[in-house]
Amino acid sequence: MSQDTVADILNEIMNAKKAGKKSLVVKKHSKLLRNVLDIAKKDGYISYSVDGNELKIEIKKLNEFKAIKPRFTVSVDNINRYVRRFLPARNFGYIIISTNQGLMNHKEAEEKSIGGCLIAYIF
Repeated sequence: MSQDTVADILNEIMNAKKAGKKSLVVKKHSKLLRNVLDIAKKDGYISYSVDGNELKIEIKKLNEFKAIKPRFTVSVDNINRYVRRFLPARNFGYIIISTNQGLMNHKEAEEKSIGGCLIAYIF
C-alpha cells in the first residue's frame, strides 16, 4: 500500500464492488477518509461503521468512487471544468473538494463561493 490512504481505500471499495461483494473491512483508515465516507454516506452511496481499529463499509447504490490524482487546486470559476471532466452527466454525482471550511461537495462549494483541492468523485 502507498501513503495515500484515501486513494487506497477507494480502490479497495471499487474492487469489492467489481467482485460482487456488498461489504468489506478495512484496517487502515484516517480522519480524512472518514470525512470523505461521511459525504458519500449522506447521499446513500455507502454506509460504514467504526469498530475499534476496523472500518466496516457496506456498498449500496454506488457506480464509481475514485480519488483524483494529482490533487488539483481549483478556484470557484474552474470547478465546472472538472465537473465536466470527471462526472458523466449534469446533476449526476459530485466531486468532493477540501476547502478551508472543511470537506464538501462541489455544489456546496459553488454556493459558498469557495475553491479548494479536489479529493475524489462519486456517482
